[in-house]
Amino acid sequence: MIKIFPNIEELNNFAAEKFVEIANDAIEMRGTFSVALAGGSTPKALYQLLASDKFRNKVRWQAVHFFFGDERNVLPDDPESNFRMANESLFAPLKISEFSIERWKTEIKNVEKAVENYEERLFLGFALAANDAESASGSAFAGEEEWFPHFDLILLGMGADGHTASLFPFTKALYETEKSAVANYVEKLKDWRFTLTFPLINNARNVIFLVGGSEKAEALQAVLEGEFEPDKFPSQNVKPENGNLYWLLDEKATSLLKTGTPSS
Repeated sequence: MIKIFPNIEELNNFAAEKFVEIANDAIEMRGTFSVALAGGSTPKALYQLLASDKFRNKVRWQAVHFFFGDERNVLPDDPESNFRMANESLFAPLKISEFSIERWKTEIKNVEKAVENYEERLFLGFALAANDAESASGSAFAGEEEWFPHFDLILLGMGADGHTASLFPFTKALYETEKSAVANYVEKLKDWRFTLTFPLINNARNVIFLVGGSEKAEALQAVLEGEFEPDKFPSQNVKPENGNLYWLLDEKATSLLKTGTPSS
């Protein structure tokens, strides 16, 4: 599904309503709601909206389990940290318990050990959620033959180069098929990033892209209307196997789309 909004404010208001809808459906069905958060300015505005008087009482936040789709290789109190942004915008205002938040332990100096730690807590979190559900049908896992957890919702942004999460063009993580999370070295940044992988993202029940701004227009046109070149435009690789995919876009980001309102 693709929806275009005249501005970021209307985009985020719709995103907040959809967040609440998905959360409440998941809590009613399975007793818990698992969500992977994104970084960036548009998600920040969404988190502030969810913590506002308009939305804060629409979700049973004690039943929400928070994860992060990616993280920068910085300490959790660094201004560039996705965790810090979410903490200031969402967790602290809503008084979310630290036991409900699974952040990347970036203070671990070894990037591979940091990833191992996150994968362990990722699977433990979903195993506990499945146990709490007290039935196979309520399990947070896809099934006995699959080893990637089912997120109820993954929020994603898209960069001006077509990357999403920390899955950057022509980087090694694009080709990962076995792990749920990896450390990804990004040459143009000269640094490591931590990210969930496409197999896990595409196993989600719902994925929402939040894309705004004229600087995203060229990449968005290539992703939605161009040839399939996922090495160059990694966002093209987001195709949930059995879930819903939502592209929420503002008019500035869609200014170069030839079809105006492309179909999903």
